[in-house]
Amino acid sequence: MIRLEKSDTDIWTITLDRPEKANSLTPQMLEELVEITHDAQKARGVILTGAGKVFSAGADLDAAKAGLATSDVWERLSGNIAQLDCLTIAALNGTLAGGAMGMALACDIRLSVPTAKFFYPVMKLGFLPQPSDPIRMAQLIGPSRSKMILMAGQKIDAQTAYSYGLIDRIVDGDELLTLAADLMHDSSCATLDHARAIKGMIDQR
Repeated sequence: MIRLEKSDTDIWTITLDRPEKANSLTPQMLEELVEITHDAQKARGVILTGAGKVFSAGADLDAAKAGLATSDVWERLSGNIAQLDCLTIAALNGTLAGGAMGMALACDIRLSVPTAKFFYPVMKLGFLPQPSDPIRMAQLIGPSRSKMILMAGQKIDAQTAYSYGLIDRIVDGDELLTLAADLMHDSSCATLDHARAIKGMIDQR
C-alpha cells in the first residue's frame, strides 16, 4: 500500500496507494513510511504523493479508534521528513486531512491540484495534533489562520490554502508529478553535501 520508485538520479517518489480507502493510513503503512523516510537520507530528492483523487484522509478509522490517532508514529514520520537534507516535495493529488497533514507540513514545497481540500478536525474529534504540526503550520500561515484550521475546524479549498501560504503552487492533476520532477532537476544534478549546505542556510540549522 506504499509504493517506492527511485529514479536513475536518486529522486525517490513515495506513493500512498490505498485509493479505495481514500489513502487512509494504517499502522503498517505508517511504519513503512517511517522506514522509507529514514532510508531516504541517501536520496537526492523525495516526492510524496498519493494514488487516486485523495492524497490521504488521515488515519484509518478502525485503527484510529484502536489508538493510532494518538500514536507517536505520526511524529516520527514528519520528523524524518523534516530532517532530510535533500529537497522534499509534497505533490498533493487531492484532499489532505487529519494526521496526514504532518507529512505535507514537514516537506519543503507543497504542490496541489485545484480540487483539494485541507482540514484537520482535531478539536471536533477530541484529539491533540502531533506536537510539531501546529508549530510548522503556524510558521507557514501564522497563528490566527492555524487556529482557524485546528480550533475552528475550517475546511479550506486549494485557492484559500495558496493565499494562506499553506501550499506553494496549484497545478492540474496531469501536470502535478511533471512539475514536481522539474523542480527536482537541479537537486538531481547536485551533491547531497551541496543540498545540505543550502538547506542549512535557509533553515538556519
